[in-house]
Amino acid sequence: MNNDYLKHMLLNRRQTKSVIGLSLIFSAFAILSNITGVLISFDQLSFYPLFGQLTDEVVIANTRVLSIGVSGIVGGPLVGTMVGVLSGIFRYFQGGTDPHIYLISSILIGSIGGAFGHASIKKQTYLTPFQGAGVAVLLETVQMACIYFLSSNRAMGANLVQVIMFPMMLVNSVGMSIFLSIILNTIRHEEGLRAIQTQDVLQLTKETLPLFGSGLNPENAQKAAELIHKTMKVSAVSITNREDILAFTGAGSDHHRVGSDLVTDLSRQAITEGEMLVAHTRAEIGCHCETCPLEGAIVLPLNDGNDIVGTLKYYFTDDNQLTEVEQKWAEGLSEIFSTQIQLGKVDSQKHLLKQAELRTLQGQVNPHFFFNTINTISAVMRFDPDKARRLLIKLSQYFRANLTGNRQTLVQVTNELEQVRAYLEIEEARFPDKFEISFDISETLHHVLIPSFLMQVLVENAIHHAFKERETDNKIHIALKPQGEDLIFSVEDNGYGIPESIIEKLGKEVVESAEGTGTALENLNKRLVGIYGKKSELQIESSSDGTKVSALIPYLSEEEKMNHENSFS
Repeated sequence: MNNDYLKHMLLNRRQTKSVIGLSLIFSAFAILSNITGVLISFDQLSFYPLFGQLTDEVVIANTRVLSIGVSGIVGGPLVGTMVGVLSGIFRYFQGGTDPHIYLISSILIGSIGGAFGHASIKKQTYLTPFQGAGVAVLLETVQMACIYFLSSNRAMGANLVQVIMFPMMLVNSVGMSIFLSIILNTIRHEEGLRAIQTQDVLQLTKETLPLFGSGLNPENAQKAAELIHKTMKVSAVSITNREDILAFTGAGSDHHRVGSDLVTDLSRQAITEGEMLVAHTRAEIGCHCETCPLEGAIVLPLNDGNDIVGTLKYYFTDDNQLTEVEQKWAEGLSEIFSTQIQLGKVDSQKHLLKQAELRTLQGQVNPHFFFNTINTISAVMRFDPDKARRLLIKLSQYFRANLTGNRQTLVQVTNELEQVRAYLEIEEARFPDKFEISFDISETLHHVLIPSFLMQVLVENAIHHAFKERETDNKIHIALKPQGEDLIFSVEDNGYGIPESIIEKLGKEVVESAEGTGTALENLNKRLVGIYGKKSELQIESSSDGTKVSALIPYLSEEEKMNHENSFS
């Protein structure tokens, strides 16, 4: 069996394909156990003849319980029950003394093992070898109880239990421990590989930031392609714009030449459709060179926030190397590279005077936050690679939301929520269980237009300044509610409060203090007044029990939104 396929099933036990695959595999093991056991009769022991039929005077001792129990522990209730039913039916038709006992016990054992498996699947883990040994003893006890209570001849059943109980418990508990040890070692090895790959990707992200941030040009694209080729260990890497190959390194460089027109049909299709495309044959790649060694490819569009500006391509000379893991990493990297391109584009744009305050707000997302987050992800990946990948995606979403806000004066509430939730998940990873965040925003208001960064600035301000060094019981409540013909937006915390002497100045001028300068609040307040008028300036209420910052936001139609956007462009 393909080892990668088995690992995929063990790592994705909830998927339907995994349930079916594990059921078939363990059913085969259980049936094989039935036909390779030891025959027990009143006067002798002998090996069971392959595919033979048992007489009414004999029973067969085997490791069926181990196979069924493992299936339930690994695959959960459905797998355990299916394997128990299939192997029990097979055992029933083998005959022997009271074959119905083994049909009943097989189903019971599969169900009980599945219950233990269900608990471990919910926790996304496996039983330890010691726990598995204990479960194996329990399952064998169930088997012995069935033999004793369901035997047509109670004396013979008791005698059989006395003969086989302790040897079978020993064999099954040791077997279960060994099997679970193999699984756990396999999982740890896989997680170790993912952690190493995550570390490589983080380093790659840092090294390519100045390259993609400078835009797509041949010099930077070639450096980036070489870094990616070295890190991702693929056969070849190419970066293109919409018409030409900007960079290529690796196999096939004799005809995939820098400066030439796009060679493959797949690249043109990815640019047109704006989606990741995967090819598993030379024909699907669409390279017209007959000697091309490339057999598989992942082609990903790169965008600058508005348009597809080019593609990032990974090539493989062996299609078997193009696994689902490679596709996920490639897709994640293309998102990060696209964000880097957008960061470079925003940095190069010259804003008019009215955008100066917005640019200052966007500047709050600084390199320190980026690299602090990268370092946090580096730490997390050592013990939870999946969470590290999620944080990478959240970091990409956070920066993308900032870039969108930097181009728009007003955005929908749903966009602000996406940005804030990405930011909060990153902060939660940096400071686990330090903050308790709650939202009171009806879904009917998600389409409402509010100033970009309104929610983000106030939430950040609360997190950084409200609680000082307090590590627990830190609560932030974010609300948006109708108030007459307008909306009232507020961020409330249960922090230590703000001195009255500072409150009078906050939002109106720079305030020098140990916690900061209040520049973000000042800029935000000026924007609110500039967009809506004096009635929408920030209102700050504070005491020793906490602080509430609120602003009145008028409902705006799409036509009014366009007027506002035009006035700031």
